[in-house]
Amino acid sequence: MKAQKFSLLIVDDDEDDRFFLEKAFHALGPHYQIHAITNGDEAIAYIQGLGKYRNREDFQFPSYIITDLKMSPGNGFDLLNFIKKNPALSIIPVVMLSSSCDPDDVRHAYLLGASSFFTKPSSSAQLGSLVKSIHEYWSQCQVPAVDEAGFAVHTNSKGKAGEPFPKPNC
Repeated sequence: MKAQKFSLLIVDDDEDDRFFLEKAFHALGPHYQIHAITNGDEAIAYIQGLGKYRNREDFQFPSYIITDLKMSPGNGFDLLNFIKKNPALSIIPVVMLSSSCDPDDVRHAYLLGASSFFTKPSSSAQLGSLVKSIHEYWSQCQVPAVDEAGFAVHTNSKGKAGEPFPKPNC
């Protein structure tokens, strides 16, 4: 099933970066519900629906996440590690958007389950182009159905290619 909603979680400690990312996504049309937050710990609370993020009507489970790497408390690796340790949440596409182009950072991001890694562009025009590419890609992807809490909806694998593989508990 293709993504039906565009609920985007932007995680970045730089206020200007959050502003320009939101502006670039809103320029694509009115279909995005965007929540921009400042660090990995807050992103984990958002994903879990804890505290001020409890109301899923106001804070929809994200269709995908764009996160910076170097933040505190909780950096992009911490966020990826949390998602990886919770297999029922691992269906969330996570796009790493960092000022780092260190090969070790790129490698670690993919080892922890990042869907993609981009170095932050230096101009707003380049950022707009990158955001458009990200949007076009993720809006066309097939993604598993999720419940209101964001967990993958149970499917029946009996007699199908996925039958021999373990399923996460939702």
